[in-house]
Amino acid sequence: MSHCHCGSEQPFDACCGPVLSGERQAATAEALMRARYSAYQTNNIGFLGESLHPDHRHDWDEPATRRWAENAQWLGLEILATEGGGEGDELGTVEFIASYKEKGVLKRHHEISRFRKEGGRWYYVDGRMPKPETVKRAQPKVGRNDPCPCGSGKKYKKCCGAA
Repeated sequence: MSHCHCGSEQPFDACCGPVLSGERQAATAEALMRARYSAYQTNNIGFLGESLHPDHRHDWDEPATRRWAENAQWLGLEILATEGGGEGDELGTVEFIASYKEKGVLKRHHEISRFRKEGGRWYYVDGRMPKPETVKRAQPKVGRNDPCPCGSGKKYKKCCGAA
């Protein structure tokens, strides 16, 4: 038996398989996130539509989702953080990175997804990209005409800045 696509180290038939087939519901927001990743991996586009919250299905682009699922080589899912989304919760968020190759180029989809539980069932509501972190330099930026910080005595643009 092979491990599940979602990276849980459990067999597919005990992890995401029963959720994708409708045999059982995802117990948590994270479980639904993992099942949605497995749906992309297995091209189960119907599950992606069904697991989308009904209030957000009007703008879902099924053909685009199908193209992305079919044209990508899915490489792995990394769950970075979860907030809420337990069996007793009604709301939850899951931050994840899905790695894949598209046209030979390695890509990473980093998202913070929101989930809502209604009628005992978890739904994907929406997702947003995390804001990039601001990089603060420990030292001032070296200008092109400043002396090179390597100590050569040359201008930065003629030394290390030329590389």
